[in-house]
Amino acid sequence: MDDKQIVALYWDRSETAISETEKKYGRYCRSIACNILYSELDAEECVNDTYHKAWETMPPKQPELLSAYLGKITRNLAINRLAYLHAEKRSPGMEVILAEAEAFIPDPTGNDASDEIHLRDAINSFVASLSQEARIVFIRRYWYMSSVKDIARDYSMTESKVKVMLMRTRNRFREHLERDGISI
Repeated sequence: MDDKQIVALYWDRSETAISETEKKYGRYCRSIACNILYSELDAEECVNDTYHKAWETMPPKQPELLSAYLGKITRNLAINRLAYLHAEKRSPGMEVILAEAEAFIPDPTGNDASDEIHLRDAINSFVASLSQEARIVFIRRYWYMSSVKDIARDYSMTESKVKVMLMRTRNRFREHLERDGISI
């Protein structure tokens, strides 16, 4: 079943929407949640919450790219769940990723909507300027929160190559933001 048909099921309030979503995107959503939570049980709960959130938000939302829509919901729910589960402590893998990201992500406090749009456009133009290989590695690390080891394995690279590529990409990203007048 294609995405438009699945979205139509949500709009028709058909319970089949959930089972079709699970068939097509269950593994994808679990992968995102597991990369963040490092727990199959917590990931499964997060994926179920994703389906519930999709049910609540469609309608009025009518996503054109259902995978991205579900991925974003799953990622946000998993990050929130991780924060809840580790209010005082973070998982070691997540701690490393957050430390890396702090070096190139601007502080969102005090930003208005126009600042957020400017930042979004700067991020999109930067990601579009990357080579396919660098883009995949960057997105896998900072969006899907995959470990360096998993990225290296999945793309037949050494861990060292992935680390160097990420370091160079972070540095280029910081420079790109600064050229666009966005302070870090």
